Amino acid sequence: MQTDFSITQLADSGNARAEAILRKCVHCGFCLATCPTYQLLGDELDSPRGRIYLIKDMLENELVPNKKTVQHIDRCLSCLSCMTTCPSSVHYMHLVDHARTYIEKTYTRSLPDRLLRYLLAFVLPRPKVFRFALYGAMLARPLKNFMPGRLKGLLGMAPKALPRKSHTDQPQVFPAQGPRRLRVALMTGCAQKVLDPKINEATIRLLTRHGVEVVVAKGGGCCGALTHHMGMEEKAHGSAAANIRAWRDLMRGEGLDYIVINTSGCGTMVKDYGHMFRDNQVLAKDAELISAMSLDISELMSKIEWQPKGKVPGIKVAYHSACSMQHGQKITTVPLDLLRVAGFETVPVPEGHLCCGSAGTYNLLQPELAEKLRDRKVDNIHLVSPQVIAAGNIGCMIQIASGTDIPVVHSVELLDWATGGPMPVILKDFGTGQS
Repeated sequence: MQTDFSITQLADSGNARAEAILRKCVHCGFCLATCPTYQLLGDELDSPRGRIYLIKDMLENELVPNKKTVQHIDRCLSCLSCMTTCPSSVHYMHLVDHARTYIEKTYTRSLPDRLLRYLLAFVLPRPKVFRFALYGAMLARPLKNFMPGRLKGLLGMAPKALPRKSHTDQPQVFPAQGPRRLRVALMTGCAQKVLDPKINEATIRLLTRHGVEVVVAKGGGCCGALTHHMGMEEKAHGSAAANIRAWRDLMRGEGLDYIVINTSGCGTMVKDYGHMFRDNQVLAKDAELISAMSLDISELMSKIEWQPKGKVPGIKVAYHSACSMQHGQKITTVPLDLLRVAGFETVPVPEGHLCCGSAGTYNLLQPELAEKLRDRKVDNIHLVSPQVIAAGNIGCMIQIASGTDIPVVHSVELLDWATGGPMPVILKDFGTGQS
């Protein structure tokens, strides 16, 4: 694709990166076949190729984006399926992220839209505030049918009950059982520790059982993805910088072998810290190192020797590969292989490359499209008649669970169970499990 950026425009590293990405696009249209919004809406402007044209025009001409342009870019899930499909290796993620930052700086949204976005940006990354907000939403949930638009969707997503706070939330060290083989930092996240703390607990049990010392760093928190994908660059960089400093302190102390992440959306973000901080003279090297050291929990488990106990029933598991896992991090077969070795019967999900509609805050900001994608995902899962659905991303788990009665668990909970940990509580009907 030909571009026409000025020398002055290209002095901005974001524009320079966007221009390099745009030049790789050859208009082939392969991305249309795997884009969820194009599959639903059939509008070229709701495809990666269409959005690329909109972004190019907006950036080159330094336009204040109009409502139509913003609408089509807002509808993008950032699922990155197009990046998996693209034969020209167009890095759409960096392009659309830059476009969203540009929109945030130049476009004035309606007051309700601004209020909702800033509410989400303030609440979700702060576990204490998020927990308090969820209690309020739970009380108001019976009134959801009387609420307008997005408020109805927000209340509908509120859980019926909140789990207790976990002992794993606070900064501390969990020693390895037996000789220490590795020392890792675990990212405990923000929303996940409120919605389902059992995931972090299972991760720590699984790792320490296999000789891995696990450290929860002081000062760590939200990865920054929630605000990053809303174009709120300063807020996102603030969250990311806090993590970089927290993990850097651990590396300078007793050292770290890896940074382990059990939410694939966060993993995609952290692995991109090097790009995010490329212009930051203070944190650039640390950010690049941290990106290189970061692993999804499934990647780490594939690196170490482990043995299942052979005491789990042969449960039929449909593994949902989150977009951030398969498209963002290019982790495809590893989680399935781990579950098979653990003794579970795994089945592929038809249209497994398509998004479930969660996509961070997407199901809150674009509830109608998100619901259609969820229903399509759930229908495909039901086709293979699983007993359990497993995933590696809390957002996907919440989204899919809202559309089915089949139990949804994190894959790490199944691996923990298979190697001597307790049976996931939600699977109580499958036997007694281990204690």
